[in-house]
Amino acid sequence: MSAAPLPAPELQVAPFSVALVGNPNCGKTALFNALTGSRQKVANYPGVTVERKEGRFLTPAGRAVQVLDLPGTYSLRARSPDEVITRDAVLGRLADLELPELLVCVGDATNLRLCLRLALELRALGQPMIMVLNMIDIARHRGMTIDVEKLSGELGIPVVTAIAVRRSGTADLLALLDHQMDQAGQVDRNRVRSWTPPDRTDMRNLQREADRIASACVSLPERPHTASAQIDAVLLHPLGGMLVLMALLFVMFQAVFSWAQVPMDLIKAGFEQLGGLVDATIPAGLTRSFVHDGLISGVGAVLVFLPQILILFFFILMLEDFGYMARAAFLMDRIMGSAGLHGRAFIPLLSSFACAIPGIMATRVIDGRRDRLVTILVAPLMTCSARIPVYTLIISAFVPNRIVGPGLQLQGLVMFGLYATGIVSALCVSFVFRRVFSSQGGTEPFILELPDYKRPDMVNVLMGLKLRAKVFLHRAGTTILAMMILIWALATLPRPPADADAPAITYSFAAKLGRAMEPVFAPIGFNWQINVALIPGMAAREVAVASLGTVYAIEASEESSSELGAALAAKWSLATALSLLAWYVFAPQCASTLATIRRETGSWGWAGVVFVYMVTLAEGFSFLTYQTARAFGLG
Repeated sequence: MSAAPLPAPELQVAPFSVALVGNPNCGKTALFNALTGSRQKVANYPGVTVERKEGRFLTPAGRAVQVLDLPGTYSLRARSPDEVITRDAVLGRLADLELPELLVCVGDATNLRLCLRLALELRALGQPMIMVLNMIDIARHRGMTIDVEKLSGELGIPVVTAIAVRRSGTADLLALLDHQMDQAGQVDRNRVRSWTPPDRTDMRNLQREADRIASACVSLPERPHTASAQIDAVLLHPLGGMLVLMALLFVMFQAVFSWAQVPMDLIKAGFEQLGGLVDATIPAGLTRSFVHDGLISGVGAVLVFLPQILILFFFILMLEDFGYMARAAFLMDRIMGSAGLHGRAFIPLLSSFACAIPGIMATRVIDGRRDRLVTILVAPLMTCSARIPVYTLIISAFVPNRIVGPGLQLQGLVMFGLYATGIVSALCVSFVFRRVFSSQGGTEPFILELPDYKRPDMVNVLMGLKLRAKVFLHRAGTTILAMMILIWALATLPRPPADADAPAITYSFAAKLGRAMEPVFAPIGFNWQINVALIPGMAAREVAVASLGTVYAIEASEESSSELGAALAAKWSLATALSLLAWYVFAPQCASTLATIRRETGSWGWAGVVFVYMVTLAEGFSFLTYQTARAFGLG
């Protein structure tokens, strides 16, 4: 028996509202997916569900239910922003959300201690409530026995078991939901909204009561499950664990180059054939230039990097599903703490490898405002996936594709070095900010629950990759496409005079604009083409690659080469290439990130701080890189 996802147009009456509440890692999102057919991502560490998610489904009796998946919380005392969302939703304090008609407390059957305390806290609200013991199969595999009937009697609420990741694993819950909908009564909404959280003494009493219930209802095996402990003995070892983490990151960046080469070549060949078809069917003129140079060369220059971005996400999603991310956070806690970062900052910063925007939003899992603010300010320094097209283009053009050791590719080593530079710079900047904010209170202790190891769900991984490919392609078809039309117009218009003796592009608005910026960027080795690419690159970093593709494609139509990498190698010095890499390690080339910082901090002032300090670092390190390279004869 499974729930049937319910399309919105089929609803005739207001659906019965249910809220899923539980600790981080208890499987709420997996249960939400099983009920609604939603394609929300399931992660193995606290904090990924930082905003509420809604879905609808039909029960076996044909009744409509609207279910709300709330962020994980250990208590309604709400010490972090994501826990505030859960508290306010449960108490009916959100302006756009009514009080739920039924609370579903989801607990990890293998670890009920903290879940039972939350259940007791929820029970005190006086709302209709049931409890679901998820992952009951894992508990049984470990030899645990849970007396469900006795637990229901102790709590005074219905209790059922579930296996959210299995088909028909929610049958008992669905049957209970139909029963509870029949029994649902009126709730004193004013009393719920005016509820006050328990103080520390009350919380200690609740925990003692939870421990008593757990002891009375749960029987543990004589020989405890030790597989996770044996794996953790290696992965959490202060030295061995760090070596494993560094090895994983190294393999990840090597794979970004070696695994992606064949699909990248196929995509590149496809766009070359498309360009040839355009040249053969459209007469020479502005229309052919617009389609070939503006659209195909510009957008194609970015889409060719899709395989590398998906490979990076593949590793991240696999490690999340395996349960490794929380371990990596513990390993990095000491290093990050010495740099002034909270241990929980590891997850937002790791998320920023994909994109700084969700990374900044994920800082809501950090309790202290100062710790959260420092993490927000340094998150844009992490090497996001939008930098990959820029890095890969320059590395492929200027770094030989050479094997320098067993399984070691020189281009991959350079890429790893750029990522390492971003990490080190983030730690250094956080150290400075921490000293600046030293008067704003102490650091909260780092407490993170380690999830069980499990075999990665390939369906979940593939769906995550599909989502990221969709997002990337959407950007290519909207933001990047719009910027390419603008760049093409700037690089093509006005047309050269009849007696022109220089390439047509030298008379364009783009050339004039780029040369007007030379006094600022000439000391770091940027030519006018790079200057032009930096402007639309503020919309998104990868737009700079598309801009260069358009500008050099227009030049190539008047000269010889049509391959962007070859054009860069022929027209740039190595010093310029290295300077541009240094620029992109630090520069704030993403307006959306700045807007997200403003939203999360509530002030454009902090977004301005990020812009100023990152531009300063970019200009300074690019200048040092360029001048040093020239001093060694590379310019």
